[in-house]
Amino acid sequence: MLSALPDPLITIPLALLVALAVDRAWGEPPARWHPVVWMGRCLGWAGQRIAPAAADADAPPPWRTVCAGALAWWLGAGAVGTVAWGLQAAIGHLPVLLAVLGLGLLLKPLLAWRMLADEVRAVEQALGEGLQAGRQRLSWLVSRDVSRLDAVQVRESAIETLAENLNDSVVAPLLWFALAGLPGAAVYRWANTADAMWGYRGERGGRIWTWAGAWAARADDVMSWLPARITAALLWLAAPTGMRGLDWSQVRRDAALTPSPNSGWPMSAMAHLAGWRLSKPGHYVLHAQGRAVAAPDVAQAVRLGGRAVGLVAWTCGAAALWAVAGWPA
Repeated sequence: MLSALPDPLITIPLALLVALAVDRAWGEPPARWHPVVWMGRCLGWAGQRIAPAAADADAPPPWRTVCAGALAWWLGAGAVGTVAWGLQAAIGHLPVLLAVLGLGLLLKPLLAWRMLADEVRAVEQALGEGLQAGRQRLSWLVSRDVSRLDAVQVRESAIETLAENLNDSVVAPLLWFALAGLPGAAVYRWANTADAMWGYRGERGGRIWTWAGAWAARADDVMSWLPARITAALLWLAAPTGMRGLDWSQVRRDAALTPSPNSGWPMSAMAHLAGWRLSKPGHYVLHAQGRAVAAPDVAQAVRLGGRAVGLVAWTCGAAALWAVAGWPA
């Protein structure tokens, strides 16, 4: 897929830098132009047709529902990947600098660091107004029940969301872009959005997702496996020198406590690096010996995530310089 691009060793890292720069400067495009919003609408429409209603006494057998969910996932992934491939192929006919700009602009909506950081900061700002305001703002970011969370648990949830989505919204789409170009990033975001909307056990929104979302959940697990571990390593590399005393066996042990085989890695790495106790009540505790998070820690978590994103940008810049230096040869 990268062969359609002019000089991919130069185009890919420079396009990554363009996308990160646009994200930093302007954030997200309007919803009507946002491809991930389009994916969500498509998934919402399809989900109403593949997931049986909770009140349906004549629900199809599980195997049929699994097949319907898998077929819908593959059709959507194929459509998303084909559109992305067509756009990339069209850009491939342009001169290198125009290809870099065009590809970076198309990649930008498939990653979202500025919005994530702003939303996590907004949770802490809302907590300053009161616990109920903090819970309400957190509910924009998480699917868990926030009605009984105290202030510490609200902050824990916000930091966990930041760590998990550092992978889902930044590192993973960028890695798939580096490996497979724009189609790779687009299909990853389809997979991740499908998991977020379909990958549940039991009832949600009046429908049963245990079987309908099974394929979407497993596909996201596979596509996020390597990026999640890279995200944990990036957090370690980006951490200030005084925070790098990390026992990876403990990170791995705590990561295994979470239901997902992937999200626990960046969450556990952040908890152990900063010395925090992070938890989801009734489900898991990461770094149980750590201290409770306090108000300044949310901003510290955002800074640590920002340093990891900066490390990605620095690496892309170094790769581009190396490729340009060897270009004439």
